[in-house]
Amino acid sequence: MMFLAVSYFENTFFFQILRDVLQNQFLAVFMFFVHNVLVISLILLAMTFYVNLVLLNFFKREKHANVVIEHPRIFALIFTLVIVFISILRGGSLLGGIDIESLPLILLISTPIAIVEGYGIYLTISKTLSRTMSTKSLAYIYGIFFIAAIMEVGFINLLIWVSNNGLFGFQAFNFLYLFS
Repeated sequence: MMFLAVSYFENTFFFQILRDVLQNQFLAVFMFFVHNVLVISLILLAMTFYVNLVLLNFFKREKHANVVIEHPRIFALIFTLVIVFISILRGGSLLGGIDIESLPLILLISTPIAIVEGYGIYLTISKTLSRTMSTKSLAYIYGIFFIAAIMEVGFINLLIWVSNNGLFGFQAFNFLYLFS
């Protein structure tokens, strides 16, 4: 519960300062990277905590406690898909909602970012549950999230540009006035 509370407060704070952060592109990349590192570190800590509890037989009465550790890639894939889907919906709802007509285009444009972040989340969970996480692996994962931060700032700038120029009949992004 503590990890969920910390992630909630971090996420809320991040989205409150997002408008001001996006005024400076370098600061925006840095803040998105820090946000991603905090999120993935919380996932890493929570998964490590769970693995240690299972290995110490804390769940010895539970019939299926070892399933997650015995099948780390399947769990990592399912968990990653849920996190990526929720983050897309959360981002849209925090920015004033998503017009249903523009949702397919938003999903199409944000797919590369979701793939990169999803891969980073998948690696983190899979390596943590299989107990193969190393410093080199963690540095690689953080590098993935740095690339994702650059892509996210580029994505936001692209949406602002498309919204301001009204391309493709794309006036649905009226919520982007917050960032321009």
